[in-house]
Amino acid sequence: MLIQAFQKYKELLNDIKSSIHQTEGFRVWWLGQSGFLIQYLGKHLLFDPYLSDSLTKKYANTDKPHTRISELVIDPSELDMIDVVTSSHNHTDHLDAETLLPIFEKNPTITMVIPEANRKFVAERLKCDKDFLVCLNDNEHIEIYPFKLYGVPAAHNTLERDENGKLKYMGFVAEFGQYKVYHSGDTLRYDGMVDILKPYNVDIAFLPINGNKPERKVAGNLNFEEAARLGKEIEAKLVIPHHYHLFEFNTEDPENFIVKADDYGTPYRVLRLGERIEII
Repeated sequence: MLIQAFQKYKELLNDIKSSIHQTEGFRVWWLGQSGFLIQYLGKHLLFDPYLSDSLTKKYANTDKPHTRISELVIDPSELDMIDVVTSSHNHTDHLDAETLLPIFEKNPTITMVIPEANRKFVAERLKCDKDFLVCLNDNEHIEIYPFKLYGVPAAHNTLERDENGKLKYMGFVAEFGQYKVYHSGDTLRYDGMVDILKPYNVDIAFLPINGNKPERKVAGNLNFEEAARLGKEIEAKLVIPHHYHLFEFNTEDPENFIVKADDYGTPYRVLRLGERIEII
């Protein structure tokens, strides 16, 4: 039995569109894995969407099956309101052609933001012009009204750079109006992480909780305790966990995160698939 979405497909789409003209605050929907949709002043920023079964098909009948354990919440071709989309790194659950190409088709003026080091790879995977991609490194930012995106390092599992010193794995801080949110991408904790993130004073930190277990044979992330502690240390006003409940072999029980967040006094919200939270 798949984990059921809180809302999906037409109900989710209607929920997104119902508040598109709202001028107060901003809204967030969790779309599964590391995918989050931000709505602010009628504009939409989509972080790292994975809305297909491409990995399940790719790894079927192998020694590393990617067995889906939760429902898809929406067909990417239904997302016809996206202004900005990100890919924090080149792993398919963050850079999925079966998700992104339908979104590009429905949003011809979309801007895609990626790490500079990944430009060639992304252009080849998505069969797009390299100049279509807007690229960042750490200590850089780009403005795509009403969003300003800052590049921050991510360690998956290391702070890996290309031959020109450009990061291959990144997180993003998005600033819009009076608000700031941090999307971690995939990351472990690294030296100086708190010093980099704390000055942003983020309203929401989206942090992975699935951990780093070598037996999974994939690069890892913060575990539930590390995410709860990091959220407290950077003084995030709210932590929303991600990167769980997608694949059977690489997940975590969010209840474990809740226990540690309560222990640390970290403010948090655990979203159900397709659920909305509103920040005013």
